[in-house]
Amino acid sequence: MAVRLKDIARELGVSVVTVSKVLRGNADIGEETRRRVLKRMKELNYQPNMMARGLASGRTYTVGLVVPDLVHPFFAEFAKSLSGVLRTSKRALILASSEEDPDVEQEEIRTLLSRGIDVLLIASCQASLRNFYELGDVRTPYLLFDRNFPHLAAHFVGTDDVRVGEMATEHLIEIGRKRIAHIGGKDTSPSFDRLRGYRSTMAERRITVPESYVLVRERVEEAGDVAGFQAMQELLRLKPRPDAVFCYNDLTAVGAIEATLQAGLRVPEDIAFIGCGNLRYADYLRVPLSSIDHGTSELGRIAGEFALDLSANPEQSPRSVLVNSTLVVRQSTAGLAAAKKK
Repeated sequence: MAVRLKDIARELGVSVVTVSKVLRGNADIGEETRRRVLKRMKELNYQPNMMARGLASGRTYTVGLVVPDLVHPFFAEFAKSLSGVLRTSKRALILASSEEDPDVEQEEIRTLLSRGIDVLLIASCQASLRNFYELGDVRTPYLLFDRNFPHLAAHFVGTDDVRVGEMATEHLIEIGRKRIAHIGGKDTSPSFDRLRGYRSTMAERRITVPESYVLVRERVEEAGDVAGFQAMQELLRLKPRPDAVFCYNDLTAVGAIEATLQAGLRVPEDIAFIGCGNLRYADYLRVPLSSIDHGTSELGRIAGEFALDLSANPEQSPRSVLVNSTLVVRQSTAGLAAAKKK
């Protein structure tokens, strides 16, 4: 038979209201009483009825997450870390994928809001702010992650992508490369900012960038390997061809490296590559991939704590949290001998 609040209250000689307040985390309960109630709940393996709690509090204890691609390693790792934080607070995570389609994203957002989620997290594929103005009429707090809109007053968790572009480009220059190309994404803040970091670093080092060295591709999240392969085929036809490529993400770099190897060229001797994301498979590729690590698990953890805070205190002024990125050097830029020394 399931343990009820009144059973715990009767055993401890307190009111049901007191036990309920402890469960909700109310501050007006004495520490000793709180300790006794929580101890007894644990001993009896009490499981709160989340539906009943939701009806009483006006919450559903759910968090919605909309990403461009559910199976992409970056978003999968982020969701796993986020879910772990929410789980400790008895929150459920509801996932949705926009498939990099703005209309699908809007439909998924409306569906999640209709379910009464407490907080919404979005890695948006929108190219403009128009659809976000609709969220201003909704009471549900929302948090942007990975992709930001600088002119939108919204909460944000992510990385400094301008700095990401600078770090990647600086590394390629430091290993002696000057004909550096960039395969980028389209219409998202990370793609704009990484390109900005690349261009500013090249300009600072007085290295000219031919326009043919910058290729922008759509759908670099879910089809990045194909986009990278096709873009690299274009770059290989150039005279002179690049001696290094900074790729928008690791998946794009995987496709670009494959095109290079199929053309009979060597990596990194002929062309060096660096990606972004430092995904788990980077060490096990045909040529282990140098990458900029975003701290994806840390992003998920911070986003989870942020979401819990917004659930408890939804009326907050917009704030941003940026996670530092780090350079991870592997064979695609260092060469086998240098990589072994690290």
